[in-house]
Amino acid sequence: MDAFIPLLTIFMLAVFVGFEIITKVPPLLHTPLMSGSNAISGITIIGAMIAAATPSTFTTVLGFAALVLAATNVVGGFLVTHRMLAMFQKKD
Repeated sequence: MDAFIPLLTIFMLAVFVGFEIITKVPPLLHTPLMSGSNAISGITIIGAMIAAATPSTFTTVLGFAALVLAATNVVGGFLVTHRMLAMFQKKD
């Protein structure tokens, strides 16, 4: 419980910094940025698998939920990237 306040502070700072960075991105670059950042969710998948492997039931359920959400994010990122790249291909 001693680490809760510092962790909450770091989380809140990350939220504010992330919001400021995303609002500064021009709309033209938003889709490539998001498709690239969705691929980074692979790191979240690794963390979720580690969390799901713990003996605690709560942590296992939370890890499984994180695994499902991160996998959905990765697949969605690749689908968006594929769709975006298809817009730049020449039509026969």
